[in-house]
Amino acid sequence: MKKEQIDLSIFKRFNFNRKPVGVKYLLGKPDGIKQLNKKLAFCEMFKEAQDEGAFYAAQDDFECVVGPLILGMKDPDPIFESGQVGPKLGVFDDARANRRIYQQISTLAKDSVNYVAFAPFDALPFDPDILIVTAETPSQAEIILRAMSYKTGEMWTSKGTTVLGCSWLYIHPYVSGELNMMITGLYHGMKARQAFPEGLILLSIPYDLLPGIVSNLQQMEWELPQFVTGKEAHIERMKKIAQELAQELKK
Repeated sequence: MKKEQIDLSIFKRFNFNRKPVGVKYLLGKPDGIKQLNKKLAFCEMFKEAQDEGAFYAAQDDFECVVGPLILGMKDPDPIFESGQVGPKLGVFDDARANRRIYQQISTLAKDSVNYVAFAPFDALPFDPDILIVTAETPSQAEIILRAMSYKTGEMWTSKGTTVLGCSWLYIHPYVSGELNMMITGLYHGMKARQAFPEGLILLSIPYDLLPGIVSNLQQMEWELPQFVTGKEAHIERMKKIAQELAQELKK
């Protein structure tokens, strides 16, 4: 595996209780990293890396059938894709509603991935395809989202479906090149497995956005004064800025 080239040490400044985790999709078995020694659902695996360190997972290590399906490791299951399961779980009214999501989720090409590697951001033995950040507060997430659009003005988005949250967490950002924002407690499998407390903000960052976000985090002001000085001070500052700009235009 190619060693991680981007310096991600700026994320240490957040003092996250749950470390960001890099994820890598591999055709060949990785060297120098242990295999997962238990069965877990795909949605639980980045938490395992936060708790236990780096590992890789093969198809037999997935406890839930959804992971291998969206990774292209196995053929679609008609029982699931026809929408039969969701109504039984009380998630959808009928199979028609359930089956619609299979036309919306992202998947990887069949047989293009045999292994998935996970590692905390400060011990990455590879160049990550995505980095998953677990923000404990909206303020932490705001800084990263602002860093994403700081020089481009790019819009941030939050996409998902009630089930198959792992597709929106792991696959959609990778294939679309878009950062995706998710909130724990909204996704069926992760909630049922009680993998995380509710209300954490998951930011899944694709590899091509990482360099810009890291650079902007290094350059921009994190704690903006208007967030702490209060409403009246903010209004007065906005008036002053507007007046100064108007005066410059008259010159």
